[in-house]
Amino acid sequence: MKLAGIEAIRVAMPLVAPFRTSFGTEHARDVLLLRAIATGPDGTDVEGWAECVSGDDPYYSSEYVEGSLDVLRRYLVPALATVRDLHPDAVTPATARVKGHRMAKAVLETAILDAWLNAHGVSLARHLGAVRTRVPCGVSVGIMDSIGELLDAVERYLAEGYVRIKLKIEPGWDVEPVRAVRERFGDVLLQVDANTAYTRSDADHLARLDAFDLLLIEQPLDEEDMLGHAALARRVRTPICLDESIVSARAAADAIAVQACSIVNIKPGRVGGYLEARRIHDVCAAAGVPVWCGGMLETGIGRAANLALAALPNFTLPGDTSASRRYYDLDVTEPFELHGGTIDVPTGPGIGVHPLPGVLAQLATSREWLTTTP
Repeated sequence: MKLAGIEAIRVAMPLVAPFRTSFGTEHARDVLLLRAIATGPDGTDVEGWAECVSGDDPYYSSEYVEGSLDVLRRYLVPALATVRDLHPDAVTPATARVKGHRMAKAVLETAILDAWLNAHGVSLARHLGAVRTRVPCGVSVGIMDSIGELLDAVERYLAEGYVRIKLKIEPGWDVEPVRAVRERFGDVLLQVDANTAYTRSDADHLARLDAFDLLLIEQPLDEEDMLGHAALARRVRTPICLDESIVSARAAADAIAVQACSIVNIKPGRVGGYLEARRIHDVCAAAGVPVWCGGMLETGIGRAANLALAALPNFTLPGDTSASRRYYDLDVTEPFELHGGTIDVPTGPGIGVHPLPGVLAQLATSREWLTTTP
């Protein structure tokens, strides 16, 4: 396959409601989409689509939209010019000279992967090794202004059919909100996500969450504090899940080796793409560590690919692959709907979806062709 061009498209996506975590409050997303144009083996042109999950600001991650676009424009896309026969497996070696920038690398690799799969008529789910045609879905609930508001939100999501609730927590918003949800909704599958908001000195406080029979505590400490997580795992009964700390299959293997976690959240954008995400899945499966697919407020482009990943065999916990309307009144693709607590895995070639031209024209704020010459 030969690359003909890469188009970067910025899209303004207002959220249906503000989403607050310990990193701040989001009201909208400035989404970066890539469209890859390539010539397939039969000489016809094919498209590949992908979504970058970097945020507006470098608060959750060191990466942000303007930075991701800049490194794609100046370094990553030109690096592909030296690849004569462009295969998805060639993207990582071609861009390896650039340190970090995993979210930018992920969107480029995924766009090439989608184009290559479209050229060969193979779905992403099949390519990754999916074993399910639909996946169970949980929902992530942000920090609220009051416990009453939180209970109303959880009640609404359960009524919609979500099979698992994840509560964002931070110091001052943890034990009492969790207690209220557990007392109100009984044995609902419940977990919490701290997004690195705590320190080692909070171990005794976090142990108070053991009383609520949670599925897991996600990323309580700083992403680089692997030994701190290992010590915390010995202090609390609730399983520790790592998210931001897991940036590669090697990081996952190290975390498991030091017993820093017993569950892993895999976010493809955070780890450099779906091929590395599959390697993390395999490492965890070999160690008997279950995984689940986290969300980054994706549009239908990113959501489709996440569903394909979440259909792999070791994804045994409900992920954050919520329905489109959880975040957006208007998605860039046909909306994903929840049916019986699950969402269907796309079966078409590649990621199985593409943007709706009229919607994309309505929401796009800029379009730019990135040079493919070094």
